[in-house]
Amino acid sequence: MANPTYAVSDTPIPEAELVDTLGDGTKVKRRIPRMRACSEKDEKGKLCAGHLKRWYFFGEEVRLKFGPEAEIYRCEHCKTLYLPNPQEEPRTRTLSY
Repeated sequence: MANPTYAVSDTPIPEAELVDTLGDGTKVKRRIPRMRACSEKDEKGKLCAGHLKRWYFFGEEVRLKFGPEAEIYRCEHCKTLYLPNPQEEPRTRTLSY
């Protein structure tokens, strides 16, 4: 059986935009829709791909820039912070009873 040929897409691959850099060098990015893994690349160009987890206990600098009740996600490997995508519905208190 021959290898299937795949169609080449004209649409570019979306990238998480850099929003800010904190004083300690931590990057803050905006998530792309349905994003679950980190898209940060290291100095060799290798993709981090760490799972993004909701982060509640952020420091004072993040609290001042984005608010005390901000919806912040953090990569479990490289510690890059991600803000939610404005096109998606907020996930805050989605399982609240």
